[in-house]
Amino acid sequence: MADNMTLSRHRVPPLSPVLLAGLALGPVPPLFLQPALSAAYAVMRRRHSGVFERLAELGDALIAIDPVDLPIVFLLRPGGDRPGLRAARDGAGATATIRGPLLALIDLLEGRVDGDALFFSRDLVIEGDTEAVLILRNAVDAEEIDVLDDLTSVFGPLAGPARKVAEGALAIFSRLEEDMEILRLAMAAPSPRQDRAEAGESHGAAGS
Repeated sequence: MADNMTLSRHRVPPLSPVLLAGLALGPVPPLFLQPALSAAYAVMRRRHSGVFERLAELGDALIAIDPVDLPIVFLLRPGGDRPGLRAARDGAGATATIRGPLLALIDLLEGRVDGDALFFSRDLVIEGDTEAVLILRNAVDAEEIDVLDDLTSVFGPLAGPARKVAEGALAIFSRLEEDMEILRLAMAAPSPRQDRAEAGESHGAAGS
């Protein structure tokens, strides 16, 4: 039997380049993203048909994939009469929701991280029909998926150069992410004035 869990929908997203990109995407209507999402969905179905064959048992189930650092939710319907992938502002009406930072969700899709570890570290939140999520996870785990390779394959003979450009952009992105993590830690660290104040309070308490 499916286990229905309801956890807080609102999580504080990590400070990252994805979050900044999400702020820029805020005013963009989700409908504008549909051509790109339809193309990505077609590529995934073509290159990973085995995954969708395994997902056929989900029927008309709707899975919401919610990156907490983006202002949109991806709604995946892998089977039924209306299969497809679309963007929305929320996951209302979804059979199940998988929520976490975008890069963590991609790592999970590509099998680079363990889903249980992400769940217990609270980087990943699951809501709704957990049986549907388990079916999705087992289908993905049985397939080797390289998101970058899948997406650049649409360029045909130019897929190789396109991948090199994408890898260069990802290297810059990774460096930005490291710099922003340093900034986040610096902002969270107590100031020297605060340290001195706390030290003075400690000294005063010890002398009384």
